Amino acid sequence: MRCCSPPLWKARRVQSARLQLHWGKEVVASGLPVSAPACLVFGGETTVTLGDQPGLGGRNQEAALAAALALNGAPRITVAALATDGSDGPTDSAGAIVDGGTVGRGQMMSLDAAHHLATHNAYPYLKQTGDLLMSGPTQTNVNDLLVIWVDGEEPAGERD
Repeated sequence: MRCCSPPLWKARRVQSARLQLHWGKEVVASGLPVSAPACLVFGGETTVTLGDQPGLGGRNQEAALAAALALNGAPRITVAALATDGSDGPTDSAGAIVDGGTVGRGQMMSLDAAHHLATHNAYPYLKQTGDLLMSGPTQTNVNDLLVIWVDGEEPAGERD
């Protein structure tokens, strides 16, 4: 029996999010390691290596935008990447909640998700698409969380 054979990634937040998203896609494809509907929860704090002139955002917003690119157009999976203290990077956002429509919503506004990710400028993109998670300060700092929700049924018209 096969259960999730994800590719190896460096320990960066974006690559970590892609690896964890692989598990969500595996649930859709094979029902492993659990069958849908499923909620996969990952915790930890990783780093993002910024360039000389980074934009605005935090590691969770960057992870969410990377997940949105990987999900582009895909149904059934929603990803939340958040800081439990309610503050992600130098922003007023805790992170973001994205799905297979996030990139399309941005494209309708002439936004380029890949460019925003490459320039570490996730906040303006996610604000425009309405995907930022705004919780305010929570007065606790447990961990960063990545939550992947996999819906139990395929949308109408997508069944064999």
